[in-house]
Amino acid sequence: MIGLFHHALFTACAAGTLIGIFAFAIPARAAEPQACREIERRYELTKADITSVQMSLLLAAAAGRGCEPLARALLAAGATLESRDRLGAMPLAHAAAAGHLALVDLFLERGAPIDARNLAGSTALYAAAENDRVAVVRRLLEKGADPNLPGRSGVTPLAAASFKGNEQTAVELIARGVDVNARDSTGKAPIVYAASLGFTNIVRRLLDAGVDVNVRYGNDLTALMWASGYADGAGVLDAVAVVTLLLDRGAAIDSADDRGRTALMTAAELGHGTIVELLLARGADRARADKQGKTARDLTTDAAVRARLAAGG
Repeated sequence: MIGLFHHALFTACAAGTLIGIFAFAIPARAAEPQACREIERRYELTKADITSVQMSLLLAAAAGRGCEPLARALLAAGATLESRDRLGAMPLAHAAAAGHLALVDLFLERGAPIDARNLAGSTALYAAAENDRVAVVRRLLEKGADPNLPGRSGVTPLAAASFKGNEQTAVELIARGVDVNARDSTGKAPIVYAASLGFTNIVRRLLDAGVDVNVRYGNDLTALMWASGYADGAGVLDAVAVVTLLLDRGAAIDSADDRGRTALMTAAELGHGTIVELLLARGADRARADKQGKTARDLTTDAAVRARLAAGG
């Protein structure tokens, strides 16, 4: 059985609500000499009768690969920083996503629209935040980028950073007064992503920034419920750390969602035995039933979890 977060995420993707939210995710890289030489060769072959579309594509490629001399040459030849690729991203977004700070500075100096959004709604700041380009995130914020502009499905740069576990990026965004409680179209806020994926430090940062530990999100789920039904990609020890932190910060252990299910029921149903043990040790009510009259013991298919829930005491 897949985890609560995993199920919700894939259900949303099937409905088309989250597809492309994290489309800018790319590995960190420095300038790529070989790639730059290839782009330069393409430019030399076509510049005699180059079209504006070709110029735009070359500039986007140069921006994403850190080819600063070529980018300067293309701009001098008439390339525009307001050109867009097929997904609506401008050169600044390509440079930001790849972490090329020198090009980000160059483009901003030349008047690149700092809050321009692609077809999904994502800005250069969103692209940098998702990819944990901390220096670029800091620069864009210093230059006035709006940290609250969301991408597709209302996912903010902070939520994207929380989903990826990008703590230092989250710190930069929180320090700039970003809305730490902003929810996307699926009803999730940044803490939901961080709690579900075991990113304890980000959960702590969000709580320190004023997120109420007992706020209810979509389907009346709390951060504790999400953490107890942690995503498949999260480690057990990370999940334990998040659940412990939330309980230490005052999470109501027996709060129920819209089905009447508690964190204990969620953990039991998913076979998360270590979390079941932790919740029981912290006083979770094993006898509580959901709206269908089922207890945590009724919901689990794990023999060891069922035996622990039946043990009492």
